[in-house]
Amino acid sequence: MSVFSSDLPEDLQQLTQRVRATAEVREGDCIALLELLRLLESLHFEIRDTLFRDALPDNRQRLYRLLRDIEQEGGWPYIKRMQLLALLEHLDEEGNEVVKEDV
Repeated sequence: MSVFSSDLPEDLQQLTQRVRATAEVREGDCIALLELLRLLESLHFEIRDTLFRDALPDNRQRLYRLLRDIEQEGGWPYIKRMQLLALLEHLDEEGNEVVKEDV
């Protein structure tokens, strides 16, 4: 199930739209966007470590269904952190553009 899918339940579709709108309001403000990403990451960990962990399968049939769903729907949820190298590359690209503009 993708966040781009209309197959999501209505409450998750509304949540997705709200998060996107919240991000768009912060467009261009790196610190505000970072704050939003930190919040989403924190919620991810909170849900994973409480509600999700408590809901894990307690028998082989349920475990099989969970693993089959993970395989079919795209794997385990993961929030990837931006690598410092990517930030430095972005800075280098902007630095080259500034140099080109000054010439």
